[in-house]
Amino acid sequence: MQNFEFHNPTKIVFGANTVAKLAKLVPETARVLILFGGASAEKTGTLAEVRAALGGRVVQEFGGIEPNPSYETLMGAVAKVRAEQLDFLLAVGGGSVIDGTKFVAAAALYGGEPWEIAQSGGAKVKQALPFGAVLTLPATGSEMNNGAVVTLKATHAKLPFRSALLFPKFSVLDPSKTFTLPAKQIANGLVDAFVHTVEQYLTYPVQALAQDRFAEGLLQTLVEIAPQALAAPDDYDTRANLMWTATLALNGLIGAGVPQDWATHMIGHELTALYDIDHARTLAIVLPALLNVQREAKRAKLLQYGERVWGIAKDSGSEEQRIDAAIAATRNFFESVGIATRLSGYQLGQEAVEAVLAQLAEHGMTSLGEHRDIDLARSRVILEAAL
Repeated sequence: MQNFEFHNPTKIVFGANTVAKLAKLVPETARVLILFGGASAEKTGTLAEVRAALGGRVVQEFGGIEPNPSYETLMGAVAKVRAEQLDFLLAVGGGSVIDGTKFVAAAALYGGEPWEIAQSGGAKVKQALPFGAVLTLPATGSEMNNGAVVTLKATHAKLPFRSALLFPKFSVLDPSKTFTLPAKQIANGLVDAFVHTVEQYLTYPVQALAQDRFAEGLLQTLVEIAPQALAAPDDYDTRANLMWTATLALNGLIGAGVPQDWATHMIGHELTALYDIDHARTLAIVLPALLNVQREAKRAKLLQYGERVWGIAKDSGSEEQRIDAAIAATRNFFESVGIATRLSGYQLGQEAVEAVLAQLAEHGMTSLGEHRDIDLARSRVILEAAL
């Protein structure tokens, strides 16, 4: 196991009817900005619950944060924070809203050009406003980590950043808030959480036994609950398991002391920035192709993954056949929840390969993966395998 430091200060408040606890979670003297996405938070009554819980506090609101939040939109929230002298942020939504809130928290107190926060990967964050979250879409784990991704629409740049100052103070997780979500968003959440787990697990062995078993348990849980999560929107227990599994997939625990990949995410980010494909769907396009191209470097873990997650027994074929079966099972899982796993499924062809490669070069994404061996030539092979 590799050396590591682990610290996660986010308080989780989990369960039904927990939004009311904001009354005690948010400081009584706070001047609050509520940040949210589209109209659903209002239509479902979640915003009304939030407003009621905040009581007599000074409260302003900023809506319209889009999926894959943009710098251009978020700077409007930064301006509002500064103009109204607000000192506490509250994200109400899914990962995009929470990611956007992290950017606003840092940008509002930043003295330079705020895009530098993303360009530096978060290294330039020296202070940030406190913030909390009310999670309405289980997927990204942003509710319990210190990372985020924002997009500069002007240049199609989608960049990740993180800082120890950008953990939420608390996150409220009420599974019933997912009951009204479209099936497409639930499918996205299942795949997003699955790939988050794989990016930290499917690398090479370092004798991190607990992390491996924990990751495998999360993957098995997602596969087990997927049909019911899609078929029964108001099944509280299933949605509770989805919400908590998605949080655990990226709160730092399974990634502590192990090598991590993230090449699928970096390549996927460029597809989203260029073609506005949902984040989870870009992951579903890239991952099966990447696993096939990287099969030699990932051989030991691919075999372990196939056996432990998909039940592919050691005596069921050669190593190559078992690896093929594990990758096929992964692709089939994504397809089973209604998500296409090839560029052609999104009406994209060779032109997308060239465009993504140009973006990867522009953003310095030329040595990706746990071994830093995915250069532009190998990214080309991966993308062409995904056609």
